[in-house]
Amino acid sequence: MAKISFIAADGCGFSGISGLIDSFTIANLWHSANTGKKTEPLFETRILSPDGKAVCVSGGFQITPDGGFTDLEQTDLIIIPPFLPNVELLPENAKGMLNWITDRYEQGVSIAALCTGTFVLAETGLLDGRLATTNWVFARLFRRRYPKVILKPERILTRDKGLICSGAVSAFYNLGLHIIETFGSSELASQCSKAFLVDSSRVSQASYAIFNVYKGHGDDGILKAQQWMEAHLTENMSMEALAGQVGISPRHFIRRFKKATGESPLNCLQQMRIETAKRILETRPDTVDEITRAIGYENSSTFRKLFKEYTGLSPREYRNKFTRQKDRATGRSGNGG
Repeated sequence: MAKISFIAADGCGFSGISGLIDSFTIANLWHSANTGKKTEPLFETRILSPDGKAVCVSGGFQITPDGGFTDLEQTDLIIIPPFLPNVELLPENAKGMLNWITDRYEQGVSIAALCTGTFVLAETGLLDGRLATTNWVFARLFRRRYPKVILKPERILTRDKGLICSGAVSAFYNLGLHIIETFGSSELASQCSKAFLVDSSRVSQASYAIFNVYKGHGDDGILKAQQWMEAHLTENMSMEALAGQVGISPRHFIRRFKKATGESPLNCLQQMRIETAKRILETRPDTVDEITRAIGYENSSTFRKLFKEYTGLSPREYRNKFTRQKDRATGRSGNGG
């Protein structure tokens, strides 16, 4: 029997905890049905708060845990939930957990973190030099705060030496399927994925990510350059022209831009153009050649390559995926582009 312990603390997101507990309950039922007789459950779950007292989770309601950290005698896996809404306050709120998590990991317990719970795991230092993912919305903040972590925000799951991270919100289902396969079997995980209506083969969250230009850096010169980029997105832009908006050399501009935004000017421009292309693909029937010209590129093969690099999908695949999702939601038939 795999013993799984969930951390619960004030402000944590509870949907991942309750969703995973339901997932493991369903896995136990399938396991029993597969054997044709009453057997010991594959999974035993419990919820722990730092002091064993009730906590107020997201949504404003209270839950009573099964115990506190000191009550835990044996566990195979500890799961850290997301923390909402102010992820920047995590280290202050989470300090009481860090030593406990580290001690348990050093005793051989695997640790999994859901969504923004990866910030807590990174704060322990255990992720330094190791692979991680997180909610793509907070990838920029994560990189700034934990530069030693090898962040792969496009991935739904990462696994590195007993440390498991999952991406945005509903990725907890994929984490659950991974755990079910690890402690059960691939057949059981497949059965559960069908019961959950979850695609167990998905490995990337890149196509869901939305690129927002970071403008909260306080550098007025770089802000001016960013605004100029947005206004001239369809033009053939040179680094000299961008640097000219700030009145500095291209070399100095590149360094200053990256310091302010965490992105190179070229990477930022490419992502702005790809984001514009995504909106066109979702809402208009333009051809790839037309979209290529509309976002400032001359060569459609260059555009296709960049689009796939940033989203993990071809333009056609992206259009089919997201226009059909909208059509299904409204009950209309999509043309797929």
